[in-house]
Formats: sequence, structure tokens, C-alpha cells
Amino acid sequence: MACSRFARSEERSTPTFQFQNLDVSKLAKQIAVRVQGAHIQDKELRDQATRAAKSCFLNLSEGLPSDFTGVRRRHFAIAKGSLCEMSAAIDLALAFGAIDEALATEVLADAKRVAAMIRKL
Repeated sequence: MACSRFARSEERSTPTFQFQNLDVSKLAKQIAVRVQGAHIQDKELRDQATRAAKSCFLNLSEGLPSDFTGVRRRHFAIAKGSLCEMSAAIDLALAFGAIDEALATEVLADAKRVAAMIRKL
């Protein structure tokens, strides 16, 4: 169900800026959508994971178009920190049995890919 909702939201969301076509931006957005739709049963972990996933995407979106190395580096560091926070919240929700295991595994695998992409930016 979360995948079909993502597909519908992607159809409505037309990239405005060139950086929105980058794989790292697309994958970070997909992670945020999936975490939002994961229905984590622990309220605090749901809030933490959702806010961190959004922060990762939004900080990438702020840093990617910048021409200033320092600005980019700062936003990428925040994005990576938020990605790690989201991953920890998902991992803990999984340990608590508060999230579907298959979904958690997929999100964590995608988070690992985004982390690798951020390192290369």
C-alpha cells in the first residue's frame, strides 16, 4: 500500500529544480514517504523517525543547489545525522515489534544507500 501511495504522489510531484532529479534526492524523498506511511506503533518512535526522515530530505534539498562548499557541507552533515537518527528509530521500532519487519529492512537498506551517496557529494 505504501508503495502505491508513493507512486501516486510521485505522479503529482513534478521536479522544479534540477537537483530534484538526482538519485539521492529521489531516494531520500521515497524514504520519507515510506516512513510516514509505515504506521510505527510506538508514538514517540513514529514521530522521531518521521521528523528525521523529513529533515534528511529537506537538508539535502537545501544543500544540493548551493554553490558554496561550506553551505553544502553543513547541510549534508545535518542530512546524514538525520538519516542516522531515522535509521536508529526504525531499528528500535523493529526491536520493539512496532514496525513491519520487511518494511523496516527495506527502509534501512535504502538509508544505507543514501548515506553512501551523501559521502560522495
